[in-house]
Amino acid sequence: MPIDLLVAGAALLSGLLGSLHCVAMCGGIATGLGAAAGGGRTNFAAAVRLNLGRLLGYTVAGAAVGAFGGGLLGIVRNEWLPLTLRLLLGASMILIALRLLDVGKRFAVLHRADTGLWRLLAPLQRRLLPARTPLRQLGLGLLWGWMPCGLSTSLLLAAWLQADPLNAAVLMASFGLGTQVLMLPLTWSGVHLGRRLAQPGLRRVGATLVLLAGVTTMATPWLLRMPGAHALLAGLGCGLR
Repeated sequence: MPIDLLVAGAALLSGLLGSLHCVAMCGGIATGLGAAAGGGRTNFAAAVRLNLGRLLGYTVAGAAVGAFGGGLLGIVRNEWLPLTLRLLLGASMILIALRLLDVGKRFAVLHRADTGLWRLLAPLQRRLLPARTPLRQLGLGLLWGWMPCGLSTSLLLAAWLQADPLNAAVLMASFGLGTQVLMLPLTWSGVHLGRRLAQPGLRRVGATLVLLAGVTTMATPWLLRMPGAHALLAGLGCGLR
């Protein structure tokens, strides 16, 4: 199954632009877990393992929901279902773009996150502390990736609508890689880059690109009928499953 590069690119950009929110929500967790894993001192190796675990958590979650979406396609035999999922995928990307633009959080519904799963996982996280071994640090990072977050939940919805485990895993991995730019260092360079990403103009440009990717995704079934656009979209892995 070709990788949907258009959607993966939008997810990467969403992670990069949304990482400012990640720093605000998870920055203390990142530095705290890193210090705990390093015996009270900042430990770069532990921070790397924690963030690799977080990336793995995103990827595993993406593959799981993508497999579920793919199973839905296999069970429900409807010629309109692939088209419907593609339209919903584009719509979910548009909502992600609106969320990135909604700095003032005027649309609170876009920022909600489900905490039900985390209630089940929180006791497991406590068992991994203190995370003094590499394996525990990876496991703790994996659970960190499943903490309640409105943005990652929105990306998981898009991953589910991919209806393909590989594409869904790549989507969530791309999102996770985008967040690593600020979440991994959390040093002066990270804060400095954060100030640049926080510039309203740059944020609007990035969110607009995500918005255009969503619109293009929704229009893909019709754009594929155009000879010029077909070759480009096919090269990007866009199409109906």
